[in-house]
Amino acid sequence: MHSFPVRVYYEDTDLAGIVYYANYLKFIERGRSEWLREVGVDQRVLKQQGLVFAVRRVEADYLSPARFDDQLVVESSLHAQTPARIVIDQRVLREGAALFVARVTVVCLGEGGRPLRIPADVAARLQSGASCAQLTQN
Repeated sequence: MHSFPVRVYYEDTDLAGIVYYANYLKFIERGRSEWLREVGVDQRVLKQQGLVFAVRRVEADYLSPARFDDQLVVESSLHAQTPARIVIDQRVLREGAALFVARVTVVCLGEGGRPLRIPADVAARLQSGASCAQLTQN
């Protein structure tokens, strides 16, 4: 499991002083990007090769509000992987309590937005990163 710290800034909140719902999607996007970086997937290199990751589906539950200046943690872990997609479980936590949970399906796209198989080296890095995380949790 990958952890990424996020501080709630004033700009993240709405008139009620709580995190605006769409900003949780930004938080988990950052968490996924940092997770990919940690397992050795360089999205800039992939883009130069004509490949990008795109979110295909998000299932999300808002459990409790975050507020201005809260220190949050975004946790990301690989739920499932096929040759064409990655499914990632993500949680936004405050002091260990889940505020937001999501399951995100990501696909690989090539030129013109055509779906492609995830390159073998990228798939191996994702599996390796998931295996390492499981070993450190046990």
